[in-house]
Amino acid sequence: MTTVHAQARRAFMKNMAVAAVSSSLPAINFAQNTPDAEHQFAPKAGTWRSFEVTTRVDILKPQGVTRVWLPIPSVDTDWQKSLDNAFTSNGKTQIVSDGRYGAQMLYVEFAENEAKPFVELTSHIQTQNRSVDWNHQSAVAEDPATLAFWTQATRLLPTDGIVRKTALQAIRGARTDAEKAQKLYDWIVVNTFREPKVQGCGEGDIQTMLETGNLSGKCADLNALFVGLCRSVGLPARDVYGVRLAPSAFGYKQLGANPASLQGAQHCRAEVYLKHHGWVAMDPADVTKVMRMEAPEWIKSPSNALIAPVNKALFGSWEGNWMAYNTAHDVKLPHATSIFQSRYEPEGGGS
Repeated sequence: MTTVHAQARRAFMKNMAVAAVSSSLPAINFAQNTPDAEHQFAPKAGTWRSFEVTTRVDILKPQGVTRVWLPIPSVDTDWQKSLDNAFTSNGKTQIVSDGRYGAQMLYVEFAENEAKPFVELTSHIQTQNRSVDWNHQSAVAEDPATLAFWTQATRLLPTDGIVRKTALQAIRGARTDAEKAQKLYDWIVVNTFREPKVQGCGEGDIQTMLETGNLSGKCADLNALFVGLCRSVGLPARDVYGVRLAPSAFGYKQLGANPASLQGAQHCRAEVYLKHHGWVAMDPADVTKVMRMEAPEWIKSPSNALIAPVNKALFGSWEGNWMAYNTAHDVKLPHATSIFQSRYEPEGGGS
């Protein structure tokens, strides 16, 4: 039996994703590894952009019955509108959900005698930049049961033991939830680092990271660690899995993707709930990516002139050149017998 799930194996896949961008980008020289001086990294909400994203899977060497799961954009918020989906395949298709997080996926099952199984999924979405106004506070109502849900431990995100101990040390002196989130964000930026050799987006096994002292990884490792630390001290937090769609409008090469081919563009972000601001965008992992990858030499100080704007902005902001699939974690795929974490990993590694 051949199985291709959300954590897609590169041996089975080709021509994984192509995005058609129907909006224009600012005239910026993206060939440079440094941002335009007139375009400091500071995303602000306001302009919606439309994208068409096509994912195609061809099974090169099917063995017996073949099953495929493709993530469908399942997020509708004030920063993303997941619109419609269309698909073609020579297999039996069904739209299914994980049943816990609301993550939708296209499930395809191919007969044992199908020689060239394929499926192609096209999704239309709209996105915009996202930012929080730290100078404006108001009481943001959220269902207590929902907030409790996003503080729960999962198999890969334990909230006790070394995770909680680490978080308590990091937030020492913080009084408000915003101050706690800032200290945990800063802890990730200072203590972890981007490791380009990690496959895909990483495994996100935060307990092992802390116990071994190996605090390297990619987005699904480092942002998962941030989420786990937040949850362990009572801050509702969640991973958001998705894929970059277009170059950064601010000139940072590492914070964008080539829209002609999204190979390696998958990226996990994070959110934390703050009572005076609601759900707030976070991405300390991308700070470490810029530190490690943007310049020819590894920059190890977040106060460096190239890093400082990104470090400041990604505590509360996202750029809308990225599409979210879902917030699902430790997912048991419908019609499968194993548990896989829901993250989108086309061939070529994680972003």
